[in-house]
This record gives sequence, C-alpha cells and structure tokens, in this order.
Amino acid sequence: MADIIKRPIQHRSETSSSSYVVHTNDGSVMGLVDFADCDECSRYPNRWSSMREYICAPAAEFIGAFILCLIGCGGNCQANLSANTKVSASPAGDALTSNLSWALGLSLGVWVSAHYSGGHVNPAVTIALATMRGFPWKKVPIYILAQLLGSLCGAGVIYATYYHQINIVEGGSNIRTVAVTGGLFATYAADYLTSASAFFTEFVGAAMLLTAIFAFTDKKNGPTPPGVVPVGIFLVILAISSSLGMNTGAALNPARDLGPRILTAMVGYGSEVFNFRNQYWLWCPILGPIFGMIVAAFCYDALLYKGSDSILNKPTQDAERHHYHVCTQRTKNQGDIETV
Repeated sequence: MADIIKRPIQHRSETSSSSYVVHTNDGSVMGLVDFADCDECSRYPNRWSSMREYICAPAAEFIGAFILCLIGCGGNCQANLSANTKVSASPAGDALTSNLSWALGLSLGVWVSAHYSGGHVNPAVTIALATMRGFPWKKVPIYILAQLLGSLCGAGVIYATYYHQINIVEGGSNIRTVAVTGGLFATYAADYLTSASAFFTEFVGAAMLLTAIFAFTDKKNGPTPPGVVPVGIFLVILAISSSLGMNTGAALNPARDLGPRILTAMVGYGSEVFNFRNQYWLWCPILGPIFGMIVAAFCYDALLYKGSDSILNKPTQDAERHHYHVCTQRTKNQGDIETV
C-alpha cells in the first residue's frame, strides 16, 4: 500500500481549453486563478497590484485631465489653424466644434477616472469637495498635482501634433505669439472686457458646472443611472461654453488653463503668457473657478442637499442623543413584539 502514488487530479478552467494539473500533496494550487471574481481571498495577487493601490487615484486624475486637454486643445487647434488658407483649403472646424471638443474631453475624462478617483479632473472641484463634502484635505495636493501634470502633457501632445501648422500660421518655428496661437492652449480675456467682468464670467460658469455636478450625483435628486453623469456633464459644458465662452474662453478649471499655459511658456511663448493683464492667469482662470465652485457648493448644500457627508448637515449632540433614544426604543419595541 505504501508504494501507491496518488494520481494527479485534472482540473479544467471554464474559460480556457487548457488543462491544469494539481498534485494533491502540494501546498499550492497550480492553475489559473481569477482574483477579480473574489475580493475576500486576496486584495493583492502580486506586488504591483499592492503598489498600484497608492497611485491609482492620482493616475486616474492624470489620465482624466490628459484626455480633457488632448481633445479640447486639439479641437481649438483644428478649428483655428485650418482657417488659414496656407494650412487648409477650407476650415475643418468652428466655434461649435471647439465647444464640442471641450465638452467631449471632460465627459470622457470623467468617464475614465470616475470609478478610481471620483472623476474630479478639476482642482476647483477637488477644493470644493474638501471644503463642503469631507473629501480628505491630505489628498488635495496630490490630486491637484496630477491634474496639472495631466493637462500639461495633454496640451504638449497637441502642440507636437500641430507643430508644423503653428509654424505656418506664426510665420516660422522661432516665432510664437500669444495673440496668434497662444489662445489655442491657455485662455485669455477679450480685449474689451474689464478685469471684474472676466472674473465674474469664470465665477458664474464654474458655479453652474459645480451645481450641475452636485445635482447629477445627488441620490435624492433622481438618482442618476450609472454612466449617465458623464453625459450630463457633456451637456453642461457644451451649454456653458456656448453661452459664456466668448468672454474668457470658459476655462472653468485651473488645471485646464495653467497646464497648457506652462506648456506654452516652455515652448517659446515666453513670459507674456503670465504677464498678460497683470497676472490674469492667477486671478481669473484659477481663483475665479475656485471661488465660484465653493460658493455654489455652499448654496446647494444649504438649500437643497440632505446628505450626511456635507458639513452643513453634521448632526448636533442633541440630535444624536435623540436619534439614539428613538432607535433604542424602536429596537426594544420590535423585540417585545417578536417575543409575544
């Protein structure tokens, strides 16, 4: 009997035609294991998956911002550069296609990143959520850095794509001017617009965007079916850019403006991109959206929102004691009824 060797047991994967041999006297199972089907056994099937846990959310924000500026700046370049007859015999776009590009860019960016990071793709959204909805402040710097780098890289890819067309429109590879092609990447206010009007435009547009985001994600207001939020954001961005974009270009997003602005400074547009209108880049496309979204978040939570994650809905000690007392009595009464 001692000479009998147990035969290996053959296991066949349901998703593959290959057979995998398992020896009954082994301490481990040699075969195909799908960890995605079970979250209880092991969160990390290998070392990289454990490392990815720490970079997943910032990476999602980076990719979302990258997609936003890749498609948005690309739409600007195609529509405006093709208007030059030396570049194209006929225009390949207009203001509508530019607005559609930014709307689609943000919608796709949110769609890609929503599950992994919340789909902020905007420093102003991140700051508003940290201010009103309990988003951890310790995550804010890394989120903003990821959004900024993603925007810069997205704009960089578009600059490389349209490099030769920009040379034709500018008049040479060593010529770069804000007035001619700088506005294809960063935003600049119209010449006739006062500084107060420019700030107000960004403030209002950003407030509208944040209000829409809060409405789409409010469980009491719908709720919105899964996957529909990016579609709603597409419609909101299209509406805002079509109605308010003429004044300032409707940045609505500090990273969307600052990332491409840094890119243009790096590739030859010089310090003019920052000196325009006495540091316009800071007080209009950065501070305007931030203040607009914080105010919109406060108003929405103060007037409409009933969720417990808002700081305005944090219960008082009296409310907590009352809630505890009522729940205790209800539980006791239910127990008495069951025993009877």
